[in-house]
Amino acid sequence: MDISGRTCPRRVGRSVALKWRVSDELWERLGPLLADPPRRFRHPGRARYSPRACLEGILFVLYTDTPWLEVPYRELGLPSGETCRRRLEEWTRRGLLPAALAVLQEQLDEAGRLDWSRVLVDASLVEAKKGAARSRARSRASGEAAFT
Repeated sequence: MDISGRTCPRRVGRSVALKWRVSDELWERLGPLLADPPRRFRHPGRARYSPRACLEGILFVLYTDTPWLEVPYRELGLPSGETCRRRLEEWTRRGLLPAALAVLQEQLDEAGRLDWSRVLVDASLVEAKKGAARSRARSRASGEAAFT
């Protein structure tokens, strides 16, 4: 017991880790995949935010379902939502995102945190072109639907 009568020391700061923060262990595996391209020598331009900070911003948006432009980046110490969105597009264009997701999936599987008995595959997305011929198949529910 200390002077204030507490049996355990008082905690200072956040006691629960934020779920969108990337741990050092995870970053050791993802860092080489998401590394920035080298900067130009003559005209390097503005320094980019670190890939780790951008990944944390992306995870924040996914976890909290916040729109990109409403990310409280100053309060959280993250890049702006627009910067995170552009970095996500860049990683997708360069093919780095599927590789990073494979690393995450592998790590979760090793830890026994994936339940493979509940896998859902959805292939219902089909392009609908303007002016294309309509399908001959009609929904059975179209005539039965009630209008309110």
